[in-house]
Amino acid sequence: MPKPTQADAEAAVRVLIEWAGDDPSREGLTDTPGRVARSYRELFAGYETDPREYLRRTFEEVGGYDELVVLKDIPVISFCEHHMLPVVGKAHVGYLPTNRVVGISKLARVVHGFARRLQIQEKLTAEIAEAIQDILQPAGVGVVIEAEHSCMTLRGVNTPGTSLTTSRLLGVIHDDPRTREEFLRLARG
Repeated sequence: MPKPTQADAEAAVRVLIEWAGDDPSREGLTDTPGRVARSYRELFAGYETDPREYLRRTFEEVGGYDELVVLKDIPVISFCEHHMLPVVGKAHVGYLPTNRVVGISKLARVVHGFARRLQIQEKLTAEIAEAIQDILQPAGVGVVIEAEHSCMTLRGVNTPGTSLTTSRLLGVIHDDPRTREEFLRLARG
């Protein structure tokens, strides 16, 4: 099936404006369909990339480094696949390298690449961890995401300030209690 065009997306937004009870030809709304379509292209840019590709360039000269690498507080902006409302939070990503490392900005790019899709947080957490495990093949991987779901805070049960925490621990970060505790302490500390 061919991908809808920009014009198709703008027409859909006009229908939603009308459905909500307003007039899409009103001065304040005339440019809204184009703005919404362009913003959705940016917000869902994860469909245009393969986040795993960011992990392909690695560095083997690590000077014998064999401790955890943890990148904390990576901004997460995603969208609930059930309501298409924002999910906003932070990811904490770590791994225990074996013989190579990746540039730290690449970890953030992996998070952003998977997040910029319609998602549930549990799947997002697992996708990030499994990509790092598959490509870098470290001794272990840990991913923790803490996020607020607008589908819960703005509508439905209306519980502003609540957040969901998910984690995916692989390898020694899952199996070894001391390594798991170290990762969780570093990620949340």
